[in-house]
Amino acid sequence: MFYSSLTIFWNDLKSALKDLIPIILVVALFQGLIIRTLPEDLFSIIIGLFIVAVGLALFIRGLELGIFPIGESLAINFARKGSLFWLLLFAFTIGFATTVAEPALIAIAQKAAAISDGRIDADFLRLTVAFSVGFAIALGTFRILTGHPIQYYIITGYILVVLITFFAPREIIGLAYDSGGVTTSTVTVPLVAALGIGLASSIKGRNPAIDGFGLIAFASLTPMIFVQLYGIIVYAVTPDAAATVTTMAEAVRETIESEGHFDPWAILWDLVAVVRDVIPILAVIFFFQYFVIKKPVAHLHKIVIGIVLVILGLYAFILGLEMGLFPIGERIAFDLTAMQNNMLIYLFGFLIGFSTTMAEPALLAIALKAEEVSEGKIDQMLLRLFVAVGVAIGIALGAYRIIAGDPIHYYIIAGYLLVILMTWFAPRYIIPIAYDSGGVTTSTVTVPLVAALGLGLAENIEGRNPLIDGFGLIAFASLFPMITVMGYGIYAHTLATRTKTPPKEPK
Repeated sequence: MFYSSLTIFWNDLKSALKDLIPIILVVALFQGLIIRTLPEDLFSIIIGLFIVAVGLALFIRGLELGIFPIGESLAINFARKGSLFWLLLFAFTIGFATTVAEPALIAIAQKAAAISDGRIDADFLRLTVAFSVGFAIALGTFRILTGHPIQYYIITGYILVVLITFFAPREIIGLAYDSGGVTTSTVTVPLVAALGIGLASSIKGRNPAIDGFGLIAFASLTPMIFVQLYGIIVYAVTPDAAATVTTMAEAVRETIESEGHFDPWAILWDLVAVVRDVIPILAVIFFFQYFVIKKPVAHLHKIVIGIVLVILGLYAFILGLEMGLFPIGERIAFDLTAMQNNMLIYLFGFLIGFSTTMAEPALLAIALKAEEVSEGKIDQMLLRLFVAVGVAIGIALGAYRIIAGDPIHYYIIAGYLLVILMTWFAPRYIIPIAYDSGGVTTSTVTVPLVAALGLGLAENIEGRNPLIDGFGLIAFASLFPMITVMGYGIYAHTLATRTKTPPKEPK
């Protein structure tokens, strides 16, 4: 038993190390050939990257043992119970509880408060976003129950985002777009995916591959609508709020500078933070399991072991990032912006977007589940490659947008229109996965490095404002994977049709 577990862990560790190779190559290339200096803390960086690999391996094993089984079991039990009210309440509660304590959302809310000198309340903004995610998960669950095609909901949502953008103050647009990308955390994604797939698997006439995915896409879309509406109200009531945007630049600069140094004592609190993030999820799960469904958890010891492994894996992952990747990544981003070589900035944005996405735990979780429910029709590595290419293109184009000084909403609106157009041509089985791909790319690894690049550009280029121009790269990184994944689906389907061997689309 011990030997078997050790073998499984070793295989997971090798896969994790392989996923980190692109990041190592990109960092080495820019640090050695372009910046031309060796990092002062090279040994710490190497140790940190190894800890990241260990964390990924533990996280994957924890998902398989704990998070996926409990999520699917809850969905099946709710379907058998036949109570629409309790199922939708559970969906809302799990969305709200996992979002309100999300560290990335807390950071964004605090920055939003700094923008308006307190006119935007950080706590109220967090509650607004958490409510929107809870609403999104409940709405997505309702869609699975009714069997409605996901594209009707998503396209309607994108149209609403575009329409509201024309009325929203420009100070809030980038922030609103980014808030849609930081609400789906590394723990939330696999649990929500398991809920959707488990529900689709237990309802007659539903297909896990077509109907089970899409909840993450809903959770990424609704915050953009709610935050823009909130911004319209706040800036209409207090029109002079825009006058304090310089406060934001100072707050952002302090945040980046304080996060650029590894503190071996402060990092121990990350374990407490991970446990704090997981506790609301566990509280919701076990409350509904024992007080609503009123059944014991099957294989409870395995579930507990899996949850512990997820917590330890995330902690090791964050610890390794703080030691190895974040400091050097942020230094390279700021060095490149100071060099004012635009082509190098675009290249760095493309390569760092690709490499960090390939190591993203949330994407790995959703890709593994996509391969499983499609019975091998969707290859997890190929899916991750196309998502990573989409993120790479998005970050490079987003960097160009900051340098050029163009308004963000022109790019985002054009991108959404392209997504809507491609939806009508893409095969059905790829659409929900493509939509979800946009929500899982901006998580633990990608967000800090992308934020550092955007804010560094906005601070070093004359005439740019960190608030208006520095935000938005996360939105680009969320948008373009949907385009590349659907593009791949259209290409594969067309190629198969021409060779008279069309792919077996799930029924």
